[in-house]
Amino acid sequence: MSMTDPLGDMLTRIRNGQRARQSVLAAPASRLRANVLEVLRREGYIRGFSREEIRPGIAEFKIELKYVDGEPAIREIARVSKPGRRVYSRIADLPRIYNGLGISILSTPRGVMSDNEARAARVGGEVLCRVF
Repeated sequence: MSMTDPLGDMLTRIRNGQRARQSVLAAPASRLRANVLEVLRREGYIRGFSREEIRPGIAEFKIELKYVDGEPAIREIARVSKPGRRVYSRIADLPRIYNGLGISILSTPRGVMSDNEARAARVGGEVLCRVF
């Protein structure tokens, strides 16, 4: 059976992994997931990630979770735009997450980026998720 929301699945794996206090977790690989993980790494929410080939044509990411003083670096991670209801935002309408303490991850014509990068580039797009 095919998965209807691959990005939502990865975000749930991260959420569950942090609740279980795992240091490394695995998620199936895709280009969109890699771009979202790159934004999370750049913003300091995860330590890093690597791509591993399981067998020819099938790959997965090993995601290294980050903890600060024993607490997860990600307090909240939620999907905004879902397969049944896409959420798009102009740059002027983009909400600030917890008054700028959190980030939104957007898919824009210039690639996947955080809300701060999108404001600097003056470009809007689909709001994929929010992280705090």
